[in-house]
Amino acid sequence: MTPADRSNFLYPRSRYHGQVKPENLVFNANLQEFSQRVSLITGLETNGKLSPQESFEQIRSLWKQLKKSKKQLGIGDEPF
Repeated sequence: MTPADRSNFLYPRSRYHGQVKPENLVFNANLQEFSQRVSLITGLETNGKLSPQESFEQIRSLWKQLKKSKKQLGIGDEPF
């Protein structure tokens, strides 16, 4: 398995189907990264590698980063 194949397996990316604007594409990438990291954290917590509190704090930090990204990109400021 090549490094690219491994990366695609571990961190799959879905296509973007919304309105194509730079800020939407950036936010979509941020959202996918958030989802992947939350999945990893929950797996670590489920297997006893992280405590529930550590998992919560890490996910909370990721959520704050995602909210900040949304605000900075102006996502949701304009009506459809």
